[in-house]
Amino acid sequence: MTARIREFLRTRRPEGPCLVVDLDVVREKYMSFARAMPDTRVFYAVKANPAPEVLSLLADLGSCFDCASIPEIEMALAAGATPDRISFGNTIKKERDVARAHQIGIRLFAVDCEAEVEKIARSAPGARVFCRILSDGADAEWPLSRKFGCDPEMAPAVLEHAHRLGLEAYGVSFHVGSQQRNTEAWDGALASAASIFREMAERGITLKMVNMGGGFPTQYLRQVPEVGAYGQSITSAIRKHFGNRLPETIIEPGRGMVGGAGVIKAEVVLISKKSVKDDVRWVYLDIGKFGGLAETMDEAIRYPILTERDTDEKTPCVIAGPTCDSVDVLYEKTPYDLPVSLAIGDEVLIEGTGAYTTTYSAVAFNGFAPLKAYVI
Repeated sequence: MTARIREFLRTRRPEGPCLVVDLDVVREKYMSFARAMPDTRVFYAVKANPAPEVLSLLADLGSCFDCASIPEIEMALAAGATPDRISFGNTIKKERDVARAHQIGIRLFAVDCEAEVEKIARSAPGARVFCRILSDGADAEWPLSRKFGCDPEMAPAVLEHAHRLGLEAYGVSFHVGSQQRNTEAWDGALASAASIFREMAERGITLKMVNMGGGFPTQYLRQVPEVGAYGQSITSAIRKHFGNRLPETIIEPGRGMVGGAGVIKAEVVLISKKSVKDDVRWVYLDIGKFGGLAETMDEAIRYPILTERDTDEKTPCVIAGPTCDSVDVLYEKTPYDLPVSLAIGDEVLIEGTGAYTTTYSAVAFNGFAPLKAYVI
């Protein structure tokens, strides 16, 4: 929590749950990535937090943008990015959206199968495409499913198909899993990418770029390595697998860029027990899974939670949200220790919430308003 956020909450006293994001933290994070990997372009993952102030700051700093939809592309353009600094990184796109992106100047598209290649060939002739491959995501706190990407052995056929249809087979991408705390996680995926580069060269097609995705973590309850440690490990792996023929490289930080910049202010609505014999209390907040804390699903992301009574004796508590939905329970398998003196009406501060909160907030589920956000 920064002093600027504390002062904002102290003086503004916004009503209801809200997210406060400190742009100074975002600026420093961007500079950290730039220092750690100076030869790699940063494509900020807009889906993590598309606040106009965040996008404008990053555009001014020189960032590029990874976009998943036409509205995200339009947000990046409105923030000052030029089309050559935008990637349409979603592998699942309507053909009319491909055509629209191409019309407004986007030339870099993700694919993971031949059918997606054919859409782009029809609607964005001459565009550059990169093929996303599957990665196991081991050690990630928020592992990714098999929804995006193809088996690495399949990628050369996809890229050659693109080449035959008049597109530029530009490179390979992967994602090692979100909130990846293992700095060595990129090594295996880079080995696969290098193998694809070699096979494509044997087919007479020269690839140029490796998109190393996101995965860079935010600190929650456990310590995470500094950005510089990731930079050293990734740079070493690139040199090991590509030798002197180094490719262009891209990273797509989202959580790692903005997660630590935000704090959610929430309020205790109710404290109760389910049985007179129960040692565990239930603490209900005015924010839950549907209000922006969707990443508490399966308790994957465990946010630091602060109260003004943290020096008091503590007791285990289940934490839940306010909606009339039984899945709106944040932490039950592993309860949080919260102050015994915690009372209805007390404020709690949920740290590390700058990413994937406003964008996951439901639109008026149960009549609750979407999560308000303030960028300072």
